[in-house]
Amino acid sequence: MSTVTLLVPGMDCRHCVRKVTAALRDVPGVALVQADLTTTTVVLHGKAAVPELLAALARAGFPGSAGRSVSA
Repeated sequence: MSTVTLLVPGMDCRHCVRKVTAALRDVPGVALVQADLTTTTVVLHGKAAVPELLAALARAGFPGSAGRSVSA
């Protein structure tokens, strides 16, 4: 399982957090999604590939970028 941090600059309200979280939970391989509105970051745990995660964000209307990734 790995941990990925995504930067989501457009995530600026609670509704945005819900939408981003729902979009990322739908990606196969995602086990846990933790969104932080203060830092506009999302930490994901699981086996999903970063390009798939970024594509899901874009489809939800929240273009993002990869932060850091840690494999365990």
